[in-house]
Amino acid sequence: MQIISDRRALHRIPELDRALPKTMEYLKTSLEALKCQVFSPAEGAVCAFFDFGKSSAIAFRSDMDALPIQENTRLEFASGHPGRMHACGHDGHMAIALELARRLDKKQSLAHNVLLVFQPAEETTGGARDLCASGIFKKYKVCAIFGLHLWPGLTAGVIASRKEEMMSRSCEVKVDIYGKSAHIAKAKEGIDAMAAGCEFYRRVMAMESALPKKVFRLLKFGKFESGTVCNAISGHTHMEGSLRAFQDDVFYTLRAGIVSIGKDIERATGCSVSIFMNDGYPAVMNPAGLYDKAMRAAPFRELELPSMITEDFSWYQKQLPGLFFFLGTGDTPALHADDFNFDENILVKGADFFEKLAENFQ
Repeated sequence: MQIISDRRALHRIPELDRALPKTMEYLKTSLEALKCQVFSPAEGAVCAFFDFGKSSAIAFRSDMDALPIQENTRLEFASGHPGRMHACGHDGHMAIALELARRLDKKQSLAHNVLLVFQPAEETTGGARDLCASGIFKKYKVCAIFGLHLWPGLTAGVIASRKEEMMSRSCEVKVDIYGKSAHIAKAKEGIDAMAAGCEFYRRVMAMESALPKKVFRLLKFGKFESGTVCNAISGHTHMEGSLRAFQDDVFYTLRAGIVSIGKDIERATGCSVSIFMNDGYPAVMNPAGLYDKAMRAAPFRELELPSMITEDFSWYQKQLPGLFFFLGTGDTPALHADDFNFDENILVKGADFFEKLAENFQ
């Protein structure tokens, strides 16, 4: 099948961020053979517009970039670029969108025009923002945008989504606590950054736990380093973690609480506390009205719980109605694993689903 051939060809040429010359060439060559307008509205991006003579359009998005991972799948079509791999399924996403393009090329009429968006830099700086800033959605009168992601753990070939909370907002949390090192025999001459770090951690975890259980959020630390030797008071503690939530008020309340606890620790211990938190991606929130319209057009399974993983598809949802889906890969290695692979036959399920949306969405 051509969809599998596309996936394998793209899997061989993984590229990073916005530097995607081979990927762009493959996509453009495939699309330019069809009855559509092919163009690049932003660095590393490729778009295809299918004009059915309607006053509005719907869009379908595929991400393009790979990861800086050395592949360990031993596939015949494994990455030909050392240290780079399509370990997040973006090769599959592109193959689905190309198959959709071939099917659109054969159609005489649809209720909407269709814009296909191949987006760079999902794994790095959020290339979706570049596409939003380019003005293409206004120019082509796009009324809704759809996207999907291959999803390990979900039954192979199943399309699923949920209303409202779908994928979380996130930010990195980095904390540096500076005290004063001293020999343990003269501990009173030091300021214990390790003890301050432990107290900071305890209080932050207590703050997060105090929120109602029904509020979807996550605040965890995965790195804690302090001290240099066994017989000296630690002069520096470094912590790194992640904050994830869906509602902005929850997200910013937790951020403010982290800062406030840091100031309290400074006053109580004499340490200085430096906290860095980046902005990250917004949450993917699926509008209920759009969800219901899509369900009528192309039925799919409803997910019980949202994911705490992030996705820059959320930037599109800040500009226009957007709906995100998962396409199950079944029992496969995790996304971003160096041996990630899947049954390629599921890609047809994704193309079938997008085709139904294109045909029936009103």
